[in-house]
Amino acid sequence: MTAVGNNATPPAPAIAPGAHDRDPRAIAERLVERFGATGTDPRLAAIVPGFDGPFFQAGLAGYSEAPMRLIARRHGCPVCVTEALLDRTLLAGGRGFAKADLGDIADNVPGAADDHPLIGQIMGSDPAEMAAAAVKMVEQGRRGERAYRDEAYHGENPDWFRERKNGYVPPEDAPDPPPTRTFASIDVNLACPVKKIAKKARGGHWLAEPDGAIAILAAVRDALPADVPITVKMRRSFDDTAEMQENFLRIFDAAYDLGCAWVCVHGRTVEQKYVGPSKWDPIRDLVERRPDVPVLGSGDVWTAADIFRMIDYTGVSAVSVARGCIGNPWIFREARDLLAGREPSPPTLAEQRAVLEAHFELMLADNERRMRGRTAQEKHERAEGLTGRMMRKFGVRFAAHHPEPDAVKRAFTKVETLDGWREVLAEHYPVGMPS
Repeated sequence: MTAVGNNATPPAPAIAPGAHDRDPRAIAERLVERFGATGTDPRLAAIVPGFDGPFFQAGLAGYSEAPMRLIARRHGCPVCVTEALLDRTLLAGGRGFAKADLGDIADNVPGAADDHPLIGQIMGSDPAEMAAAAVKMVEQGRRGERAYRDEAYHGENPDWFRERKNGYVPPEDAPDPPPTRTFASIDVNLACPVKKIAKKARGGHWLAEPDGAIAILAAVRDALPADVPITVKMRRSFDDTAEMQENFLRIFDAAYDLGCAWVCVHGRTVEQKYVGPSKWDPIRDLVERRPDVPVLGSGDVWTAADIFRMIDYTGVSAVSVARGCIGNPWIFREARDLLAGREPSPPTLAEQRAVLEAHFELMLADNERRMRGRTAQEKHERAEGLTGRMMRKFGVRFAAHHPEPDAVKRAFTKVETLDGWREVLAEHYPVGMPS
């Protein structure tokens, strides 16, 4: 989970001596020579079919719902991660699955088929809750709400839970369920540094308590069939003390020993939250420590060039792009261009307008789909106002690509409706305007 706001350091380079002088074109060329046209470690595609680029979109709190993911995929992103879904929310029947958007968004709007492979990220505080919620995510709740809660809180269904590795077998008289698409893997979040998360012993808090972290990983891995990959998101340590660094290494090694497919490591500590630069050296040390397994990296990746520089400097198999892709889906296209030996080009104003229109329409359809108990007209009106407010945070980030970013940013902050959105586009991204 990555937050975006006033408590986050503005974009700045990571601490990685000499890395930022490296030529991304030469790095991309070497990757292609080593791995073929995609430049991607083949171990990743073996874990998640369709992982055909050495980069992916991270889970971003409040951002990485279906509309943003679909826009990213249209620009070359091979894999996306949901924002962290809370185990207790999932077990309580909350909005977790709606936020994951595994079903169709709305008629004639791309849905599950286009939003795949999708990694479901989960975060929680109790091994039994995490295990039951992970099973529910993979099975998309087919056993019914109560079955998962009973196992998490009361252990009332031990038979089916012990047999879960064989997959769900419905009763003979059960109706045929509709076809479902599920997550390509389950990602356990041991990274989120948000204070309200730490108070409930979730996310990055566990890096200070290795026994608890390992118990969660073991429970989730044991709960799911062997063919469902378990991956892990971590920060490089809880803080920079020797004790916490040892705690990190213990959890890191245990994750692989338990059968987790990869660990993605962010270059900041939990204590840093989102302030200050990340460090890439610790990630490089981890790759050297475990050359037998894929290690993924994250932290201060703002451009396509940063993707390749992190790979070259640290040796990671792939890079998680977080804040660097908000309002910038072109980062994935530019990375694909580098792999193909093409000169990356910034988005034209026409391309920016097309993406802004598409993103609003996708979010509007998504919001309409979620509304219940209203007429179609009421849904549209309420969804339009909600979408206008939600899209402000994207518009101000997209504005960075415009020749007059400050004026465009101010205009987007005032948007309330679809008409308001269109007015900003008409004024600042008019059809036929020189690129």
